[in-house]
Amino acid sequence: MKSVAFFVSCLLAFSSQLYSVPATIAEPAASVVHSESNHGGKIETKYDGLSHEMVSTLRKMKVTCAGGKNMFKDTCVSLAASLHCPGTQRNYVRYAKLQLIFETRQWDKRHALEDRDLVVVVDTTTLKLGRMRPVSQNIDTLMTEILEATISYDAFKKIVSGQVVEMAVGKSRFELRQKNLDALRDLNNRVEIGL
Repeated sequence: MKSVAFFVSCLLAFSSQLYSVPATIAEPAASVVHSESNHGGKIETKYDGLSHEMVSTLRKMKVTCAGGKNMFKDTCVSLAASLHCPGTQRNYVRYAKLQLIFETRQWDKRHALEDRDLVVVVDTTTLKLGRMRPVSQNIDTLMTEILEATISYDAFKKIVSGQVVEMAVGKSRFELRQKNLDALRDLNNRVEIGL
């Protein structure tokens, strides 16, 4: 009987220890690092708990407002990019995303479905990166269209290694400025890929 009483008292003591300490689930700390370098772009790195990945993001950065080859008059183009690493590490990039933001006063000038194929010319190499999907289309004082493409990290590395990078979405063509390339390279330097 004493052994049963001892066992019950030990069990109660152990269970009270379990319930006296609040249960916590270890979640990675959301590390947010904002930075702005000579290129003028804003880069942040943070953990996305919903998708369980570390995301380094280059926020919207102006490319040109002078239009481009075969582009609509008075159209401004901006670029955003992100690198997605699974879990809390930054040693392996699963994929990259590119967003192109088109802003124009001509409300009816959107990229039709057949005019959303993204082609990037890096120096002398042409990369066909597939059809961009619309993220949003807003009409206010300007018509703003945001198109996004998910690309491989290898394709992203080819883009950032180029000296001259020209992008085309349908008939809209424009060249990235040196500051845009510097910002994309800075974004790439935020991941710690081993050689």
